[in-house]
Amino acid sequence: MNSHHSGRRGALQKIAAGALAASGIAPFRAGAATAWPSQPVKLVVPFAAGGSTDALARLLARKLQDALGQPFVVENRGGANGNLGASVVATAPSDGYTLMLSTTGPLSINKLLYKSTPFNPITDFTPVSLLADVPLLLASSPTLPVKDMRQLLANLKANPGQVAYSTGGNGSMGHLSALLMQRATGTSMVHVPYKGSSGALNDLLAGVVGLSFDLVPTYLQQIAAGKVRALAVLSPQRIPTLPDVPTFLESGINVSATGWYGIVGPKNLPADVVTKVNAVTNEFLASTEGRAQLQTFSMRGIGGKPDALMKLMQAELVKWKPIIDPIAGSIVQ
Repeated sequence: MNSHHSGRRGALQKIAAGALAASGIAPFRAGAATAWPSQPVKLVVPFAAGGSTDALARLLARKLQDALGQPFVVENRGGANGNLGASVVATAPSDGYTLMLSTTGPLSINKLLYKSTPFNPITDFTPVSLLADVPLLLASSPTLPVKDMRQLLANLKANPGQVAYSTGGNGSMGHLSALLMQRATGTSMVHVPYKGSSGALNDLLAGVVGLSFDLVPTYLQQIAAGKVRALAVLSPQRIPTLPDVPTFLESGINVSATGWYGIVGPKNLPADVVTKVNAVTNEFLASTEGRAQLQTFSMRGIGGKPDALMKLMQAELVKWKPIIDPIAGSIVQ
């Protein structure tokens, strides 16, 4: 086992060294006695434990630990739609021992949602790896007497402002998706935000709320167990893990939304840290094992160089600005 791991570490170190040489960037602290990582690395997830971001972080933490020889410790710092955890990372030392695995919100659109944030995603983070994307889904509690989108819309129109829906937080992708749906269908619902996906799901299971909008992985186990009902996905096409669930577009609602995941560190992160983590994540995303594990979460691996993540962060700001600007004041306090 040890020789296997050391062999993989050696191979990854060669990949990292080659990438650095090709980029023309001098390795950080060239000739230093101790190479990174020489101690445990904190991988911050800016959401509560139990959601899809947390699951992906724990999966990748094991891979990074195996490849780089030090523990990667997942730390959940939920609150303010990811802003609390993200601010911790933005102000952390730029030594490579604090990284963040996050989603669209803290890495992009929270800048549009809040009057002010304690960080700027474009200038206060170093992009490391674009990981994967994943569609959102609308799920219902068995206590709500609807079995498909047609019945749901009829119910909502007959009971305006009466049906409650949960999300992982004010301004989350689930919340934005619900607002888009209401605008497209002329319906109104009551929003019940939580500090993460697990709380939103628990109250859906308990029948406290009738609906929930969140990333697909949040629901898969409970859908399979028959404890919640999948009404529609917000992806452009149906997804392999839920082939019988229609899209919003198929249901006649012109709404689509996709979440994504990336790894960043504080600004001015050393080049060798970026290159090593990027090499490990790309190797995993391209592997048969990686593709299979992501598929179980309904995630699609992307990967690529660090600037692919930065370009997506910037593009999302452009995409969502005209949608969020008119309603930002009503979304978050």
